[in-house]
Amino acid sequence: MHLYIKWLLKIASRYAPSRTLSFELVHIFKALQLLYSENHVSRSLLCRELDLGEGSVRTLLKHLKMQDLIESTKGGTKLSDRGRRTFAELLDSIPAEITVPKCSVAIGKYNCGILLRGFAFAVKSGIEQRDAAIKVGARGATTLIYKDHKFIMPGKEQNSLEKEPEIAKLLIEKLNPREKVDIVVIGSDDHSKKIAEFAAKNAGLVTIMNHKEEHVIR
Repeated sequence: MHLYIKWLLKIASRYAPSRTLSFELVHIFKALQLLYSENHVSRSLLCRELDLGEGSVRTLLKHLKMQDLIESTKGGTKLSDRGRRTFAELLDSIPAEITVPKCSVAIGKYNCGILLRGFAFAVKSGIEQRDAAIKVGARGATTLIYKDHKFIMPGKEQNSLEKEPEIAKLLIEKLNPREKVDIVVIGSDDHSKKIAEFAAKNAGLVTIMNHKEEHVIR
C-alpha cells in the first residue's frame, strides 16, 4: 500500500473509540489540496470548501497535526514540510481534474473528472469506483480507460465517445492520459458540484487504497 495512503488512513482513524468521525478520506485529500495550493488556510474556508461543520474541521485539523502534516500560524493553518512532501506524492497519482459537460459518460447535472495515473490495471468493471462515489452521496461515477487513442469503459472495446469527439478532446487536452496506463474517473451528481468533485476523488482514493503499489506504472 502506498505510504501516503497509510498516512491518510491514520488521519481518518478514531483515536477515541467512543467517537465517530464525520469526515472521509476525500475530505482529508481536499483539505491537503487547499493547504498545498493556498499556503495558509482559515478554518472558515475549510468548513465551506469541505462542507463540514466547525467541530468536524477542528477534529480533522487535530488529526493532521498529530501526524505532523500541518502547522498553526498567525496567518492560519499551513502544511508542514512533511505535509507538503506527503501531499506532493499523493498528487502524483491524481495530478489533474476538470469540470466535464453533461454527456453520455457524464450523466449528472454536475460532473467532475480526474486523472488517476498508472491504475488502469486495477479497474475491473468500474463498480468499485461507482460505489466509492455513491458512498459520498453522489449519483455515481464513470470509469474510462484510454486505449488506442479512444476512451473505453471497462470490459468494452468500442469507443465510448465516438459520437462526442469534443468531450474526448477535452479529456485529452486537460488530463493528458497515457495509453493503456491511466484512467479517467468522472463523478456525477444532480444537486451539487462539490459532491461530484468528492465522488471522483473518493473513487480515485479508494482505487489507490485497494491495490498494490508494485503494479503502478509511473
